[in-house]
Amino acid sequence: MTGNVPSPGRILEIASGYWATGLLGVATQNSLFTLIDDGVDTAARLAGKTGMAERGVQSLLDGLVGLGLLRTHDGTYRNTPESELYLVEGKPTDISGFAQLKLAEMDKLAGRLEVFRAGGPTAAPMVEVADNPHWEKVVTAIAGLSVSAAETAAEVLGLDGRENLSILDVGGGSGIFSSVWLRLNATARVTQLDWEPINAIARRLLAQHSLADRFTCLDGDFHTVPLEAASYDVALYSHVAHQEGPEDNVAVFAKLRKALKPGGALVVCDYIVEDDRSGPSFPLLFASEMLLKSNSGGTWRRADYAAWLAEAGFEKISFHPTASPASLVIAH
Repeated sequence: MTGNVPSPGRILEIASGYWATGLLGVATQNSLFTLIDDGVDTAARLAGKTGMAERGVQSLLDGLVGLGLLRTHDGTYRNTPESELYLVEGKPTDISGFAQLKLAEMDKLAGRLEVFRAGGPTAAPMVEVADNPHWEKVVTAIAGLSVSAAETAAEVLGLDGRENLSILDVGGGSGIFSSVWLRLNATARVTQLDWEPINAIARRLLAQHSLADRFTCLDGDFHTVPLEAASYDVALYSHVAHQEGPEDNVAVFAKLRKALKPGGALVVCDYIVEDDRSGPSFPLLFASEMLLKSNSGGTWRRADYAAWLAEAGFEKISFHPTASPASLVIAH
């Protein structure tokens, strides 16, 4: 068979996707990308630093080259720009913890795929309870994903040049948006509304960056905690809409509109799919995560956000790409 016959290679890669999860998870568990960044750049040297067998390290390195996360040079290994930015520990954009979370979920996944037949979780949803130790790991693991989105939102809204901004971050998680914005604007103040265990994580991050004096928290469920009317210049709703159903999102948007000052802006950051559900790929794949872990969440279309925000009373709505798989919706 010759000519334009498609190769089965991509299907083989997808079917063997657990290899990629395992390779990346083990590599980050053993700080391989960080060690390579520090100049520990051969299989023998990495084996000596990690305590792994050299044969195992070599197979791991081969796999990471195959995944496009490492490149070779005269018998040594180098990080790619992608792994340099997102997999070296200590960088604000580090998401190596996310790879380890996915590795930990592998042994449970087969038994949980009944969700596709059932149409939702077959056990208590992980993302809808406050006192789950899961949050300590996941909130910090995904923080680096939002750095570029926070920078893009700040640029679109011109946040760095505005005086005495009052910002509300709903479901703020790690506080990463607050950290980025408060460093850009020396007079801004942020109030984060989230469950108490999560707010504690955010307070630690803001303290590490010497920003705690301009960061306060409201503890509780954002659905029910009252908000003072016309009090905020900017409200943020980042990576929350995918956990909520349509009616809940409309209700939250209406609540936030009342909390905004006249002319204030709502920033929504999330994985958004095209109206015909043709892409982008990661938001489409992420819908399965919500089927597995929430009762009514999903990855919603641009048209959904536009309709919900209009119903909530917003008049001007715009969409903005970021360097991450997430998009921004800004509404006035």
